[in-house]
Amino acid sequence: MTTPTAKQGASPRSDWRRKIVLVLFVLDLAVVTFSVVAAFFARFWTAETSLAAVDGQFKLYVAVVVSLVVGWVAALQWNQAYHVDALAIGSDEYRGIVRATFGTFGALAIVSELLRLQVARGFLAIALPLGLVLLLIERALVRRWIVQRRRRFRLVDGVIVVGSPQEVRYVAEGITRNPEAGLVVRGVATETHDVPTFELANGLVVPQIGGLADVVPAVHSHHASMVIVAGHNRVNRKQLRELGWQLEDTDIRLALASRMTDVAGPRIHWRPIEGLPLMSVEMPRYSGLKYSLKRLFDVVVAIGMLLLLSPLLLLIALAVRLDSPGPIFFRQTRVGVNGSPFKMTKFRSMVVDAEARLAALRAQNEGSGLLFKMKDDPRITRVGNVLRRYSLDELPQLFDVVAGSMSLVGPRPPLPQEVDEYETHVHRRLNVKPGITGPWQVGGRSNLSWEESVRKDLYYVENWSLSGDLVILFKTVCAVLARDGAY
Repeated sequence: MTTPTAKQGASPRSDWRRKIVLVLFVLDLAVVTFSVVAAFFARFWTAETSLAAVDGQFKLYVAVVVSLVVGWVAALQWNQAYHVDALAIGSDEYRGIVRATFGTFGALAIVSELLRLQVARGFLAIALPLGLVLLLIERALVRRWIVQRRRRFRLVDGVIVVGSPQEVRYVAEGITRNPEAGLVVRGVATETHDVPTFELANGLVVPQIGGLADVVPAVHSHHASMVIVAGHNRVNRKQLRELGWQLEDTDIRLALASRMTDVAGPRIHWRPIEGLPLMSVEMPRYSGLKYSLKRLFDVVVAIGMLLLLSPLLLLIALAVRLDSPGPIFFRQTRVGVNGSPFKMTKFRSMVVDAEARLAALRAQNEGSGLLFKMKDDPRITRVGNVLRRYSLDELPQLFDVVAGSMSLVGPRPPLPQEVDEYETHVHRRLNVKPGITGPWQVGGRSNLSWEESVRKDLYYVENWSLSGDLVILFKTVCAVLARDGAY
């Protein structure tokens, strides 16, 4: 058996990874520098307060600006914002940016207090939110650029999947369903030597390279840069250790697919015992300080949005009233947290007798599972068509958030008849408050299958975090503007 050299193993992935990291570093540095400098001039460069007023502290502010820029970028590095494996998938990238930003300004506040530095609060109050928003926008644009190329099989890592046919199929199909992860299956090793190919459920056919002894040569011949061990049925402890030894002098990575599915990183904890690394999983809880903070966040943001959007809300209400006869608002019974019913509020986007006409349209249902969806629904009014296209009909749900029956982010609020047909595990969607937006809205909305929407909602319910909610809110704006799956 021959082992690829380090030089051979480095070629499949190193070049594009280094370029991506360099591009991100330059963009982050530019955004951070702009935010800090813009905040300085916004605070001091006014008709009443010119730079001359801070001339005595000019050196101090130069030092603060330089330190803030350097510290901010260093904090991004510390929080793994340049970890290529986290790019374009999941929320870890955005969480790292949020942690780095607040950590940098927290450190500056502590140093300023200890050294008695007179740094204007207004300067920091502008720099922090401006930099955070611009960094998130920048990373979202870069993520979109990366995903577009990964869908064309560029900026990807080729992988060899090892295990039993069932284990390999599960992992390989999961990879092909998520092209944004940047992985492409180049071959599989299931100890089957008489069949040259391996077919997945989605019709994709990949080479069958044989067994574990053939993996290392196949990595180089198939231009792969990662080996994924899909399970332990065909790979024992000794074989796994030897495989790691064969790959240690190369740039090829070794990954183990966990059997703990739909569990986010913060819930996973390692307890190292010599020769026996234990992975413990924290059970989800639906009360306590974490959810009190969520409620506080919901109320503050919802009230702020209602005040900010009040002119738009009045214009929409007037348009709905003038467009067709009937009430401005449409109130419908939905099922909330722990199965308790509530009245959800929306701008009316359909004719008054829409519910009565639903039965006649059932045969034309274009939705999946228990959801009724129809792209050219004749019950939708002219104004309602515009409201739905941009999700403006959902805005009155901000009142439901303030009232406490909904959250800004959460699973889609179901109808009682939907809940009646739920399978047992789907009832877990009701463990938290339903949201105005959530994983369903940012993940494809009506384009998702019923199974996909349930899986996304259950993952959210069990792995919720405040930083994750911020990411979903940001993605919601992008999804609304793209109008993907909105009808």
